[in-house]
Amino acid sequence: MSNFLPFSRPTIDEATIASVADVLRSGWITSGPKVQEFEKKLSKYFGGRPVRTFNSGTCTMEIALRIAGIGAGDEVITTPISWVATANVILEVGATPVFADIDPVTRNIDLDKVEAAITPRTKAIIPVYLAGKPVDMGRLYAIASQHKLRVVEDAAQAIGSTWKGKPIGSFGDFVSFSFQANKNITTSEGGCLVLNNAEEAALAEKYRLQGVTRSGWDGIEVDVLGGKFNMTDIAAAIGLGQFAQLNAITEQRRKLARHYFATLGKDFQAQTGAQLPPKDFENTNWHLFQIVLPERITRADFMARMKDRNIGVGYHYAPIHLFKLYRALGFKEGMFPVAERVGRQIVSLPMFYAMNEGDVERTCAAMREVLM
Repeated sequence: MSNFLPFSRPTIDEATIASVADVLRSGWITSGPKVQEFEKKLSKYFGGRPVRTFNSGTCTMEIALRIAGIGAGDEVITTPISWVATANVILEVGATPVFADIDPVTRNIDLDKVEAAITPRTKAIIPVYLAGKPVDMGRLYAIASQHKLRVVEDAAQAIGSTWKGKPIGSFGDFVSFSFQANKNITTSEGGCLVLNNAEEAALAEKYRLQGVTRSGWDGIEVDVLGGKFNMTDIAAAIGLGQFAQLNAITEQRRKLARHYFATLGKDFQAQTGAQLPPKDFENTNWHLFQIVLPERITRADFMARMKDRNIGVGYHYAPIHLFKLYRALGFKEGMFPVAERVGRQIVSLPMFYAMNEGDVERTCAAMREVLM
């Protein structure tokens, strides 16, 4: 039998491994020159906008909300289909999460539903770019402008994605990226936040390190309640090596996605009832290749049968509003029917840089055996 094919696996080259070893030998392993270098390269990629790195792509969103002044009494609209962190950060700042159902085709937040959910208490929107596919950015920011709302883009999966030729993060309001292990580029754990100006960047620095501002040799002041969210030079060294390969990684993922569509064929949906993702090769970085299974098979059964064929399958994501934490806030079944259907049946097929077309063909053959 063939070796096990996971749904995701990072690729770290020898040059990057050597650079990490250099950092370890340097004696400076926490935030230092590598973090500064990584931030400068990210800023250049995002058109010169200020960028600050962090130890996760979760705290980045929380800090963005704090910088925007979001807190108790405020509402923030987001999607039910995401990793739970997207909604948790709203609770962390004391605000109220408001969910809007998703579009059945893109699986991103439905912007019509966003408009319908806005109230006088709404202060921000957190859209999620599922699998790296952006929402309609023009429409998103038109809504935000009309209602005077801040936008915190959860672009955790979208490094390398674009909108009308511009990299996600090079325009807009706050934009949060994750560099967790299964993302297109990784720092093992980490993330970055793209900000609007030097004032916001300075405040982000305070929030990421206990609210501290230093001056001179021994001057220190604390005027905001910060946390411990800084990125290490070890992580930044990995990020620099990964970032240098971003274009190659994005193109390989697009090549693999094209091969998925070609191998499955134009009749796959009709034959199996499984819904394929939108064919977007202009904007999407193809962080994930996701299908929505037909109701005649449970996801657990599909995943087990694929594992029997040595194929790993991921699950992204369970509907947030049906977790116990959110049920206690009053959410329940039937409130967001599209998200509930997709969340019940969505799976992520193998998709990573080191894969080849043979891996895609093997995955597709296994799917056909299971679904037909």
